[in-house]
Amino acid sequence: MKVVKLEDVINSEHSIEGGNWVSRRLILKDDNMGYSVHDTVIKAGTETHIWYQNHLESVYCIEGEGEVVTLKDNKVWPIEKDTLYALDENDEHLLRAKTDMRMVCVFNPPITGKEIHDENGVYPVLEN
Repeated sequence: MKVVKLEDVINSEHSIEGGNWVSRRLILKDDNMGYSVHDTVIKAGTETHIWYQNHLESVYCIEGEGEVVTLKDNKVWPIEKDTLYALDENDEHLLRAKTDMRMVCVFNPPITGKEIHDENGVYPVLEN
Protein backbone atom coordinates (compact mmCIF):
# COMPACT_ATOMS: atom_id res chain seq x y z
CA MET A 1 0.00 0.00 0.00
CA LYS A 2 1.18 3.47 -0.82
CA VAL A 3 -0.27 6.71 0.51
CA VAL A 4 0.82 10.03 -0.98
CA LYS A 5 -0.16 13.43 0.39
CA LEU A 6 -0.08 16.41 -1.94
CA GLU A 7 1.52 18.50 0.81
CA ASP A 8 4.50 16.12 0.78
CA VAL A 9 4.96 16.47 -2.99
CA ILE A 10 4.74 20.28 -3.14
CA ASN A 11 8.26 21.77 -3.06
CA SER A 12 9.85 18.35 -3.61
CA GLU A 13 11.67 16.93 -6.64
CA HIS A 14 8.27 15.62 -7.77
CA SER A 15 6.86 19.14 -8.18
CA ILE A 16 7.80 20.37 -11.66
CA GLU A 17 7.40 23.98 -12.81
CA GLY A 18 6.60 24.13 -16.52
CA GLY A 19 6.10 27.85 -17.07
CA ASN A 20 2.33 27.84 -17.73
CA TRP A 21 1.76 24.98 -15.27
CA VAL A 22 2.97 23.24 -12.14
CA SER A 23 2.74 19.44 -12.04
CA ARG A 24 2.85 17.62 -8.72
CA ARG A 25 3.59 14.01 -9.63
CA LEU A 26 1.91 11.64 -7.18
CA ILE A 27 2.31 8.21 -8.80
CA LEU A 28 5.16 7.54 -11.23
CA LYS A 29 6.62 4.73 -13.33
CA ASP A 30 8.74 3.45 -10.41
CA ASP A 31 5.54 2.85 -8.43
CA ASN A 32 4.73 -0.01 -10.86
CA MET A 33 1.04 0.82 -11.23
CA GLY A 34 1.01 0.90 -15.06
CA TYR A 35 0.05 4.60 -15.12
CA SER A 36 1.09 7.87 -13.50
CA VAL A 37 -1.10 10.38 -11.62
CA HIS A 38 -0.45 14.11 -11.37
CA ASP A 39 -2.10 17.04 -9.62
CA THR A 40 -1.52 19.92 -12.04
CA VAL A 41 -2.31 23.62 -11.86
CA ILE A 42 -2.63 25.45 -15.19
CA LYS A 43 -2.07 29.18 -14.69
CA ALA A 44 -4.81 31.66 -15.58
CA GLY A 45 -4.48 33.50 -18.88
CA THR A 46 -2.07 30.97 -20.40
CA GLU A 47 -2.15 28.90 -23.57
CA THR A 48 -0.09 25.71 -23.71
CA HIS A 49 0.60 23.67 -26.84
CA ILE A 50 0.59 19.96 -25.99
CA TRP A 51 0.96 16.87 -28.16
CA TYR A 52 1.51 13.66 -26.24
CA GLN A 53 2.68 11.50 -29.15
CA ASN A 54 4.02 8.86 -26.74
CA HIS A 55 1.32 8.89 -24.05
CA LEU A 56 -2.44 8.74 -23.63
CA GLU A 57 -3.82 11.13 -21.03
CA SER A 58 -7.08 11.59 -19.16
CA VAL A 59 -7.60 14.92 -17.44
CA TYR A 60 -10.22 15.61 -14.76
CA CYS A 61 -10.78 19.28 -13.93
CA ILE A 62 -11.48 19.77 -10.23
CA GLU A 63 -11.19 23.59 -10.17
CA GLY A 64 -11.30 26.44 -12.66
CA GLU A 65 -12.37 27.11 -16.22
CA GLY A 66 -10.76 27.01 -19.64
CA GLU A 67 -10.88 25.22 -22.96
CA VAL A 68 -9.12 22.68 -25.12
CA VAL A 69 -8.73 23.24 -28.85
CA THR A 70 -8.01 20.08 -30.87
CA LEU A 71 -5.73 21.16 -33.70
CA LYS A 72 -6.74 18.51 -36.25
CA ASP A 73 -10.23 20.05 -36.50
CA ASN A 74 -9.97 23.34 -34.54
CA LYS A 75 -12.85 22.19 -32.34
CA VAL A 76 -13.14 24.07 -29.03
CA TRP A 77 -14.06 22.02 -25.96
CA PRO A 78 -15.12 24.05 -22.88
CA ILE A 79 -13.55 22.67 -19.68
CA GLU A 80 -14.82 23.47 -16.19
CA LYS A 81 -15.00 21.88 -12.77
CA ASP A 82 -16.21 18.26 -12.84
CA THR A 83 -15.31 17.79 -16.53
CA LEU A 84 -13.00 15.04 -17.82
CA TYR A 85 -11.36 14.99 -21.22
CA ALA A 86 -9.42 12.05 -22.65
CA LEU A 87 -6.74 12.48 -25.29
CA ASP A 88 -7.44 9.02 -26.69
CA GLU A 89 -5.90 9.66 -30.11
CA ASN A 90 -2.68 11.37 -28.96
CA ASP A 91 -4.50 14.59 -29.85
CA GLU A 92 -2.39 17.66 -30.55
CA HIS A 93 -4.12 20.48 -28.72
CA LEU A 94 -4.01 23.87 -27.08
CA LEU A 95 -4.98 24.15 -23.44
CA ARG A 96 -6.22 27.63 -22.53
CA ALA A 97 -6.89 28.59 -18.94
CA LYS A 98 -9.37 31.39 -18.28
CA THR A 99 -8.82 31.01 -14.53
CA ASP A 100 -6.34 28.91 -12.61
CA MET A 101 -7.33 25.33 -13.39
CA ARG A 102 -6.54 22.40 -11.12
CA MET A 103 -6.45 19.08 -12.93
CA VAL A 104 -5.93 15.44 -12.00
CA CYS A 105 -4.01 13.87 -14.90
CA VAL A 106 -3.46 10.18 -15.58
CA PHE A 107 -0.82 9.05 -18.11
CA ASN A 108 -0.34 5.73 -19.88
CA PRO A 109 2.40 4.68 -20.18
CA PRO A 110 3.44 6.17 -16.85
CA ILE A 111 6.03 8.92 -16.79
CA THR A 112 9.20 8.80 -14.71
CA GLY A 113 8.65 12.25 -13.18
CA LYS A 114 11.47 14.07 -14.93
CA GLU A 115 9.69 14.78 -18.24
CA ILE A 116 8.96 18.29 -19.46
CA HIS A 117 7.35 19.33 -22.76
CA ASP A 118 9.74 19.62 -25.69
CA GLU A 119 9.42 22.28 -28.41
CA ASN A 120 6.48 20.35 -29.94
CA GLY A 121 4.58 19.92 -26.67
CA VAL A 122 5.67 16.27 -26.40
CA TYR A 123 6.84 14.28 -23.36
CA PRO A 124 9.69 12.00 -24.43
CA VAL A 125 9.67 8.37 -23.30
CA LEU A 126 12.30 8.14 -20.54
CA GLU A 127 13.52 4.94 -18.98
CA ASN A 128 14.09 6.58 -15.55
